[in-house]
Amino acid sequence: MYVCMYFVSYRRPIPNTLMYNLEVNFRKSRSLLIVSLLFYNYGLTRSQEVLSVLVKTPRGADSPGAQATMAELQEVQITEEKPLLPGQTPQAAKTHSVETPYGSVTFTVYGTPKPKRPAILTYHDVGLNYKSCFQPLFQFGDMQEIIQNFVRVHVDAPGMEEGAPVFPLGYQYPSLDQLADMIPCILQYLNFSTIIGVGVGAGAYVLSRYALNHPDTVEGLVLINIDPNAKGWMDWAAHKLTGLTSSRSEMILGHLFSQEELSGNSELIQKYRNIITNAPNLDNIELYWNSYNNRRDLNFERGGDITLKCPVMLVVGDQAPHEDAVVECNSKLDPTQTSFLKMADSGGQPQLTQPGKLTEAFKYFLQGMGYMASSCMTRLSRSRTASLTSAASIDGSRSRSRTLSQSSESGTLPSGPPGHTMEVSC
Repeated sequence: MYVCMYFVSYRRPIPNTLMYNLEVNFRKSRSLLIVSLLFYNYGLTRSQEVLSVLVKTPRGADSPGAQATMAELQEVQITEEKPLLPGQTPQAAKTHSVETPYGSVTFTVYGTPKPKRPAILTYHDVGLNYKSCFQPLFQFGDMQEIIQNFVRVHVDAPGMEEGAPVFPLGYQYPSLDQLADMIPCILQYLNFSTIIGVGVGAGAYVLSRYALNHPDTVEGLVLINIDPNAKGWMDWAAHKLTGLTSSRSEMILGHLFSQEELSGNSELIQKYRNIITNAPNLDNIELYWNSYNNRRDLNFERGGDITLKCPVMLVVGDQAPHEDAVVECNSKLDPTQTSFLKMADSGGQPQLTQPGKLTEAFKYFLQGMGYMASSCMTRLSRSRTASLTSAASIDGSRSRSRTLSQSSESGTLPSGPPGHTMEVSC
C-alpha cells in the first residue's frame, strides 16, 4: 500500500500488478485505505464493479470462495492506459460510409468501445470537415486523457469529407433535420447505444435536433455556437443583401469568425480563408450552408415539453458572431441541466483558438456526469483562482445560479453539484 501511495503523491495511475495485490489484501483486511486507492485509480463506476465482486469473497485469498470469484474479477480488471509520448502518433482511424434514407454519410472512428461508456460523437460546422473543425482540440496534449477513455465518432456532413465528389446540378441536399435523422443509422451500424455529442454551429443544431428526437440515446451535449432559432425576415433580407456584395467564401467566414478576427487577418484566419476559398467541394459547402440558413426553429421552452433532457454545456467565444443566440438558448434550457461557458480571447471558434481551456471545461463536464472521477486536472487549474457568487431563487425552488468570473490566464470551472446552472467567463 505504501508503494501505491507513491503513485498517488505524484498523481499517476497505479500499475495493474499493484492493484491486483490490493484486491487480494482487501479480502483479508477489508481496509478503507484500500477502498480509497481503488476509487483513486479506477473512478466511481469501475470501483463499484470491482468492490461488488470483492465483497462477495470470503476472507482469505486461498478460500474456495475466493477462487470461485477470480474469473469474475478478471472481467472487471482495467487495462493500464499510457499517455501519448512526444512524437508518438495516435491510433489509426477507421473511416466508414453508411447508406441512409437521405443519402450516404461518412464518419471516422478512433479507438475501441469502452464497457458501459458512451461514444463521443462530433458534428462540424459549415465550411469545415471533422479534421479542420476538431483536430486542434482532440490532438491537444491534455485531451489525450479523455480520448483514452472514450471511443470517438467524427461525422462528416454529406459531401464535406476529404476527396468528396461535387454533387450534380440540382442535387437535393438534406435539411438539418434530415442530417439528424442519419445519426441513428450510424449508431446502428456501429452497434453503439448512447453518445455524448460535441457540435459546432450547424453541427450543434443537428445534434440538438437528434437529442430532441432520441433523448434516451444522448447522455450529454457540448454545443458550441448554437443558434436554435430559424432565420426571421430581417435575417433573410440581410443575408440576401450580403450575398450581393460578398463571395460565398467570405459569407461563410463571417459565419465562423468575428469581424474583429477577419479584420486582424491572423495566421489562423489566413489558413481557413485559404481552406474555404480553394475547397474543391465549395459547391457542396454552399448546399450545407443553404440548409443551415433554412433551418427550423428548435422551439426550446424552459419548463416545457420541448427541451434537452440531458446535461448540456453551451460554449461561445467573447464577441463571437453567435454570442447573442447562445445566450438566448441558455435562457430557454433547463437551468438544472445547463452550464454556460463564455470564453474570453477565443473569437468565433473556441475549439481552434483555446483548446486548452475547452479541454479542461470538458473534463469537468464529464466528471459531473460521473465519468473520469480520478482524472488529474490540467496544469492550469492548479494555479487558478476564482470568485464565486451564489443566489437563491425567490420562488423557493432553491435553484441557484453560480457565476464564475475569470481572467484569460487564471480561473477554473468548478464541477458543481447537480441542479446548478453555471455561467462562466474565462
